[in-house]
Amino acid sequence: MSNVVYKLPSDATSLKGKRCLVTGGAGFIGSTLIDALRSQGAIVRSLDNYSTGFAENLAHVTEDAGVEIVDGDAADAKIVGQVMKDVDIVFHHAAMASVPRSMREPALCHAWCTTSTVELLNASVAGNVKRFVLASTSAAYGDSPFVSKRESDAVGPLSPYAAAKLAAESYLQAFHRGFNLETVILRYFNVFGPRQDPQSEYSAVIPRFVSMILSGERPIIYGDGNQSRDFVFVRDVALANMLAATMPEAPGGTFNIARGERTTLLELLQTLSDLLGKTIEPIHEPARAGDVRDSLADITQARARLQYEPTVDMHEGLRQSIDYYQSITAVAK
Repeated sequence: MSNVVYKLPSDATSLKGKRCLVTGGAGFIGSTLIDALRSQGAIVRSLDNYSTGFAENLAHVTEDAGVEIVDGDAADAKIVGQVMKDVDIVFHHAAMASVPRSMREPALCHAWCTTSTVELLNASVAGNVKRFVLASTSAAYGDSPFVSKRESDAVGPLSPYAAAKLAAESYLQAFHRGFNLETVILRYFNVFGPRQDPQSEYSAVIPRFVSMILSGERPIIYGDGNQSRDFVFVRDVALANMLAATMPEAPGGTFNIARGERTTLLELLQTLSDLLGKTIEPIHEPARAGDVRDSLADITQARARLQYEPTVDMHEGLRQSIDYYQSITAVAK
């Protein structure tokens, strides 16, 4: 179990003894959430087909009596029917979390992101689930003309991934209104931290940069490097999920989950350079189709209704990430 201390507000309902399903539980966000839930005394069931998740991310909980690990696909109605037994809260993280791959395999992306959501929602109503929390994405906003993205802004998906997540959001809203299921949508911005896969061709920018730098390679920037992201540490995302599941003002809401701060890729490289004590010269390649130019969150709603407040700044989050990638590099050698 994680030794991180999570403090929930006094008006949050207790998670102790609650039965929680985490889809995508072997991913870096899902496994961190499982640690957080166990720290609160929740009983957890993980569902993952290991298409992108890793058993190693759950190795430390395999003998924990409060964690059940199931190998299966969240888009499979039969599997979903089995894992939803006696569940109080669903945290749906299983997805194709890759814009480039979604451009190549849009139908599979729809199955993993949207079909899985419908199957889980249907089973939630049948099983009297208390609350359903969806991991969605800031990609929903596309290239919004607004500097800071608000949940009320018009959406404009630029990729099948963003479109599939928006379809999943719409299903949550429909089930909330039509079936009185308590649903909460969390739009993640750029999540990073330990256990994030650095080896996949679809790897996110921070693990890709760090792993390349540690191996002596020059990191690749797609575009001029002045594109910006709102990076949020994985531990703060786990906290946001628990708040979404326990705060009385959460149901029916859509919330940006980020730090509310913008960092360009060139600024990111400079911080990594400072932390690693290395001069880093990136390779620039053409911008990729479907990528958003700038991303910054307005987290006012999350602060007001969830009492969410990010606790880990970029410097500390990057330091912990570097420590993790150095540790797995040492093990590999």
